[in-house]
Amino acid sequence: MIGKTICKNICEKITQLGHKIRVVLADLGLALRTLLVIVFNGAVLWKRPRLVATQIHFIGNYSLVIIVVSGLFVGLVLAYQGFYTLSRYDSEEALGLLVALSLTRELGPVITALLFAGRAGTSLTAEIGLMKAGEQLAAMEMMAVNPIQRILAPRFIAGLMAMPILALLFTTMGVFGGYLVGVQLIGVDEGAFWSQMQGGIDLWEDIGNGIIKSGVFGIAVTFIAIYQGYQAKPTPEGVSHATTRTVVISSLMVLWLDFVLTALMFN
Repeated sequence: MIGKTICKNICEKITQLGHKIRVVLADLGLALRTLLVIVFNGAVLWKRPRLVATQIHFIGNYSLVIIVVSGLFVGLVLAYQGFYTLSRYDSEEALGLLVALSLTRELGPVITALLFAGRAGTSLTAEIGLMKAGEQLAAMEMMAVNPIQRILAPRFIAGLMAMPILALLFTTMGVFGGYLVGVQLIGVDEGAFWSQMQGGIDLWEDIGNGIIKSGVFGIAVTFIAIYQGYQAKPTPEGVSHATTRTVVISSLMVLWLDFVLTALMFN
């Protein structure tokens, strides 16, 4: 009897595990299919560029303040930490290079993506989730309007276009913050600060790879946000849970993609 009970419990655990794996695979398949449909429908938006422009303004312009201010303060802190580290090796003149490399390669794209997920991503999820809860998406389908083409695709393309621009602004403000601390406050030679930066930054390997990273992050974060809103349960609790999932999944995805892209780009 004991052996039969143990075998029964093991079979139940295996069944539950198989069910969970099947659900996860089904969700991944649905997400991939939705992504392909969005990309396919986004190709026809060149006929209606106003939809994309409106979403770029909504996503990018409303995220501008937090991106710029955060970039400035990250640059200030990075310059302080970098100066006291470099001073141990009498290499204070390389402070500009340290700040620029850290921002263009890693901190600029990654922090911008995390802030973008918290500001624009949650807004997209809540907006689409509330549209679903209010049956606006169903009403569009009843009027023969494709909600993916009209609602999801413009937001997806806008997020893809806005993220690299926001990352460049973040990096620019970070470098400016490093200049304020390093040159104006601490007293690093201004010529050495800029010359080291210009001589050590490569247009493609550093700036180009940073732009590619931010573009990939923009695709991932924007798609996760709109997908969570589109698949949210049409209740207040469902929308709130979808918004939370957007932040969590987007943050983990950004960090994982950063590791993968860094390993591929700088191997």
